[in-house]
Amino acid sequence: MDWTVRDAEIIGALGRLVEERPSRGFWKCCQILQRVHRWNHKRIYRVYTGMRLNLRRAARRRLPKRERVPLYVPRTPDAVWSADFMSDGLACGRRFRLFNVVDDFNREALHIEVDTSITSMRLVRIFEHLAAERGLPTVLRVDNGPEFLGEEFVNWAKNHGMAIQYIQPGKPNQNAYIERFNRTLREEVLDQHLFLRLDDVREAAWWWMIEYNEQRPHDALGGLTPAEALQSARRSRSEVSA
Repeated sequence: MDWTVRDAEIIGALGRLVEERPSRGFWKCCQILQRVHRWNHKRIYRVYTGMRLNLRRAARRRLPKRERVPLYVPRTPDAVWSADFMSDGLACGRRFRLFNVVDDFNREALHIEVDTSITSMRLVRIFEHLAAERGLPTVLRVDNGPEFLGEEFVNWAKNHGMAIQYIQPGKPNQNAYIERFNRTLREEVLDQHLFLRLDDVREAAWWWMIEYNEQRPHDALGGLTPAEALQSARRSRSEVSA
């Protein structure tokens, strides 16, 4: 029997995954499929290569040796959040910004704000909204952007018990969780669509954030989604307290 007939179900499933997110590699597709199917990874890979979905990888460049310092991983939810800005443009050329907030504990996307301008006072309103819904972290890790240095935001954070931890200038690796999140958001949303309106960006970011939190498994979380990792942590905490 021809493999395209025998593996038609896998071909269809892989095709849908790659059509939705062309930047997905084999292992991410495999993880997603194995959450609902009992297909062996070798069989999935055989079909993946048969469909010629292998992504070309850039040649590895020689980099100077540098000392690597492991990034601190919080042991509990809402201990350390990371935040950062991104920028992109609409089809008409009008620039817009995205402000992203992630919980470092389980890589959960907490908020994506989209607008042409996001000031320090706007950050205060965003974190007031997050505080009402979820509470605030002990530490917020950010870069040295002017919005994070603004007096309004700094004073608000201090008055609400949220310490701001600024990374060293030119050291984005010190905020690696949000940097990785930004790259995924750009590859899977911003680079895949040509947006006409800001509302289109907001809607796409909203639905992608739900998928990211509830459906996307993470290697660093042992194959769990951010939502599953959060539930597991809360369950463990309740069992200990009991």
